[in-house]
Amino acid sequence: MSKYTKLISNTLLFGIATFGSKLLTLFLMPFLTGILKDGAYSTMDLVTSTCNFIVPVISLCVHEAVIRFGLDKSERKSDVFTTAMLTIFAGYCLLLICYPLLNLITRINSYILLIYLYVLMSAMRSATTHFVRASGFVRMFALDGLFTTITTVVLVFVFVGPLQGGVTGYVMATIIADALSAFGLILLLKLYRFFKPRTFSRDTLRDMLRYSAPLVPTAVFWWITNLSDRYLVDWLVSPNANDLYAAAARIPTMMTLVSTIFIQAWQISAFSESSEKERASFYSTVFTAYHTLIFVAASALILLVKPIAMVLMPAIYPAWQHMPFLVLAVACSCLVTFLGTIYNVAKSNSMVSITTFIGAAVNIILNLLLIPKYGGNGAAFATFISYFIVFIIRAVDTRRYIAIRMHPLRIGASLCLLLVQVWASMSEVRFWVAIEAAVFVLLVLCNMGPILYMLKKIGGLLRRRQDRVPQ
Repeated sequence: MSKYTKLISNTLLFGIATFGSKLLTLFLMPFLTGILKDGAYSTMDLVTSTCNFIVPVISLCVHEAVIRFGLDKSERKSDVFTTAMLTIFAGYCLLLICYPLLNLITRINSYILLIYLYVLMSAMRSATTHFVRASGFVRMFALDGLFTTITTVVLVFVFVGPLQGGVTGYVMATIIADALSAFGLILLLKLYRFFKPRTFSRDTLRDMLRYSAPLVPTAVFWWITNLSDRYLVDWLVSPNANDLYAAAARIPTMMTLVSTIFIQAWQISAFSESSEKERASFYSTVFTAYHTLIFVAASALILLVKPIAMVLMPAIYPAWQHMPFLVLAVACSCLVTFLGTIYNVAKSNSMVSITTFIGAAVNIILNLLLIPKYGGNGAAFATFISYFIVFIIRAVDTRRYIAIRMHPLRIGASLCLLLVQVWASMSEVRFWVAIEAAVFVLLVLCNMGPILYMLKKIGGLLRRRQDRVPQ
């Protein structure tokens, strides 16, 4: 199987298993926004977002090292898995000591026990699923994602609906789903065979933590970039305004979904590619296809934000106003994530932290300047600008490792067209629907070359698979 065929095959596999399951999560939005009112929805968002901030800190982002070293044939699988689990348990013990600090956060201090359970189960699931993927169980990884999402949706409906559990019910549903996933994979694939604390390599421990520990500041800075706006909207405006902003921020996850599916497959290909001569050409081709996919998805989402908001969150429909700039922010964050894999491949993560710190600093400054005057729209714009700056820095800096052909004119033209679309959507000028549709068509035409190339590759893959089917 060629590297392009393998990448497309893995992407389609992850897509089939992930896309439908994530759509189920999005369909929860009308249910949740209809039940969790008067600041409850934003409280739920703050609790889960805080947990998602703590996980990479206490685990030292060891799950990133699991996929990187797990794909390295020179490393023993047992050393990788043992290092991951020991790191998580050690970090969790330190988190227990930090209870007084967590208790100071008034909006979430009544959920401390749930936060501790959420963090442990989430960290274990993350390390376990990354190990499964690195071990070559791609189909099992995809099936687990589907199973976990369906389990989460069912439990949320039960706990938040009939049992009226509110925020507590939502968090408990997530904890149980993560626990079933982590322990289910450990038992089904007998991963406990790889947990060997007495015989694991301390060299592997040192190398994995040397790789993953520099990513902790990155996780902190991403949290600042992604979530500080929600805390600041809550503080500088109101909890109800944060309800709107938190709900609006969920919609662009449809585009993040497209990126995540691809990045999961891309990491396997990127970390497995060993030929330096062909690497630049391979990365350039893939990046062109990737940013084309992201821009087309962003344009389609901006075009449809209002009907999507009407269907998915009718109780807080005005939240749509925050979405256009959030979609742009997510588009830039997807490009940033792709370029981050270059640092991962080179095992040089210091610039990941530096560039992310710059983005977080810009985000904080702009949030403080814009939120008091423009509310959630100011926060959304600040997030977009911070991600855009990080993308520009990484696009220049990563050329030290791999000289990717960026096609700056095409990227610049696409971003300009997206900005026109945002203006038409938010200002609602005369014939704004026609303007947005025309911009979408222009953006597709601007990227027609890469689109036809992708369709040709996917068509070739499907034909080859059809030819293998016995007649």
